[in-house]
This record gives sequence, C-alpha cells and structure tokens, in this order.
Amino acid sequence: MTYRSSAVRLPVVEPSQQNIANQTLPAVCHARFVVLRHDAPRGLHWDFMLAAGDVLQTWALEREPAATVECGAERLPDHRLAYLDYEGEVTGGRGTVTRHDWGTYAVCASGTSENAVVVQLDGQRLRGTAMLVRLEGGDQRWRFSFVSGGTAARGRSADSTTGDASDGRATVQPAT
Repeated sequence: MTYRSSAVRLPVVEPSQQNIANQTLPAVCHARFVVLRHDAPRGLHWDFMLAAGDVLQTWALEREPAATVECGAERLPDHRLAYLDYEGEVTGGRGTVTRHDWGTYAVCASGTSENAVVVQLDGQRLRGTAMLVRLEGGDQRWRFSFVSGGTAARGRSADSTTGDASDGRATVQPAT
C-alpha cells in the first residue's frame, strides 16, 4: 500500500492517544462497523471502520475483505461517525465511497492486545471473527484476516442496489 499519513482520504478527527485495543474499543457491547469501497485517485481500497465512542477507528485494507483472504492494512486517523451511513464523493478530489458492508461488532477479549484487535462481525456480507494484527516495523502496518480454523462459504456478490446479501455473505464459524 502506498498511502502515507499525509494522504488522508477522508475528513478526520484527531486520533485518540488511548490504546486502540484496551481502552477505546467497546469491550462487550455491540457497536456498529462499516466497510467502505473507496475508489480513490491513488487506487481502489476498502476502509474498515469500527465505531469507538464518538469516532470511527479506521484501517485501509488493500483488498476486498473476505473470509478466505488475508490482506495488508494501514491504520488511518480516526474518522467522523457520519461515515457509518455515508456514500458519495469525498471532498478534495479524494474519490468516492460506497458502503460495501455494515453491521455490528463485539470485541473478543481473547486475543485482543495492543498489537491485535479481534472482533466478532455480524454484517450483511461478513460474519465471523476477524483479526487485525500489527506488523513489525511500524505502527501503521497491520494484517487483516478472519480467524483460521473456521469454515468459509462465499456465494455470489450481494446486490449493491437492493442490499440483498442472502447468498453473498462470507461466513466464518467462531473459533472454539
């Protein structure tokens, strides 16, 4: 991924100084998440956003998130909650975003630390336990994947005009 912190693609709020995994993400409640397909001048990517208090903690994923695919991710500054429901042009010529998936999530206490965020997703397309793991060599470099050992079933893509994801949902069984 070629993005730098100076190439923020969406309006942002100042990042929290609190620890991402231990203090900012809700520990038990089911908060909202969204995945935005971001067609940007620098290239197509997916913004994975987790509601945490009054901000969205955001990672830019190199590839479309799917139960059977690992991909690189870059931690971005926190974004405004308005992006939970937003689709359209991004100001400043930074492309357009469409909602790829949305739903609720809960933080999984097991496996969550300062270098890893483990969440249970319940979305229109994505369901199961997803992980973001910080890579060595930088605070912004992460890896996104679903927990291995689960089963994944992926049908045809959900209809973006109707939102029907009945057979376009990626399903991963939670690890036991």
